Amino acid sequence: MSTTPAAAAPPASPTPSSSKMARKVAGASFIGTALESYDFYVFGTAAALILNRIFFPDVDAATGILLSFLTLGMGFIARPLGAILFGHIGDRVGRKTSLIGTIVLMGTATGAVGLLPDYDTIGIWAPLLLVGLRLLQGLAVGGEWGGSILIATEHAAPRKRALYAAIPQIGSPVGTIMVTGIFLLLTQVSDADLAAGVWRIPFLLAFPFMGIALYLRLAIDETPVFKGVAQAHQITRVPLLEVLRTQWAAVLVAAAAALLGIGSYFLMTTYTQSYGTTVLGLSESTVLNAALVGSVLQLATIPAFGFLANRIGSARMVMAGAVATLLISFPLYFIISNATTPVYILTILIGGIAPTAAWAALGGLMADLFPARTGFTAMSLAYSLAGILSGFTPSITQVFSNATGGAWWHPGVVLALMSLITIAGALAARRMTARNTDALQSASQLNSGIVKP
Repeated sequence: MSTTPAAAAPPASPTPSSSKMARKVAGASFIGTALESYDFYVFGTAAALILNRIFFPDVDAATGILLSFLTLGMGFIARPLGAILFGHIGDRVGRKTSLIGTIVLMGTATGAVGLLPDYDTIGIWAPLLLVGLRLLQGLAVGGEWGGSILIATEHAAPRKRALYAAIPQIGSPVGTIMVTGIFLLLTQVSDADLAAGVWRIPFLLAFPFMGIALYLRLAIDETPVFKGVAQAHQITRVPLLEVLRTQWAAVLVAAAAALLGIGSYFLMTTYTQSYGTTVLGLSESTVLNAALVGSVLQLATIPAFGFLANRIGSARMVMAGAVATLLISFPLYFIISNATTPVYILTILIGGIAPTAAWAALGGLMADLFPARTGFTAMSLAYSLAGILSGFTPSITQVFSNATGGAWWHPGVVLALMSLITIAGALAARRMTARNTDALQSASQLNSGIVKP
């Protein structure tokens, strides 16, 4: 039984969209991803700074933070279900239709958090409803990322695929900038006002943001690649079954390659923000400013790494980022553990560059790894599996901190382990992609009569 993407004769090569449409789709994909990233990350920042006081007030501070992180992680459990649901729609009905569904679900779930009564009002129902909405967020994100990458790359010319795959990735730092900027403004209000209801504002902003993203996604075309698959009658009846039957090994490889790009965010922002305020005694504005400056830097480094991935290959770029991160894992947290305010900000800024390389090229790696007919499902499933582990990174690291007495090196162990797994995934993805490319070229030649069977 094959465990890599099947080398069936592909449909006729689709004509890439015009440069104007490709740029329009890439821009819409970026904006949509930025707003979805905002929705998802606003929960992570709030979990580190305020949600424990609103929804878990009857426990001590450390336990409350841990419960908030566990609630954060619940969103990642729902991601595989979202990958299956929206992947099925994306591979059978179309990329555009699926992405419209993800943005509506995400915006609604996030905005509803801002409407929730707190624990003092409805008791245990408050955290239970919070977990439920977090699960809906995870369901939406489970289908968002793979679809955004596909709709950008499938409109692009082949020689620009890696670069266009990096464009939606810029949405992640933009979402972080939006979240951080808003929470920096909220640090100017008193704790009493924040707890009284001001904390709701970042969540309620999801409603108008959803309207913007929905408008942009309604205005773009379906991809020529998906149209080509449909015209060739190669739409898979049950994409999930084909992925599990023929591509399960590639899904695991892609998930391993994705671990650092996703997990490093939640380690170096959500967990490290909490670590900075509760252990190092830094102010909330300091840790938020560090995240803000680091995200601004990514606006330049992500497209730069995407351009470089176009030259050397996406898998090589992911691997290079993971190797560099492995080398800095322990020095990074040694410096942070002794950092003053300016040193903390500078360390977060510089330390985030290497993982960004792995993040920027991740979409290109996955787009090269899976065939178009099941690409939405396979990419979304792989990304979601990596997300499950990544989402629990803050809580796992917190437990590790408790077990080691808060030793300075405990986050470095987690970061180094994620780097090693990503290196292995990128190496395997590079080999698989090379084999799949050779097999598909041979199938195409047989199909066209160039090579006689």
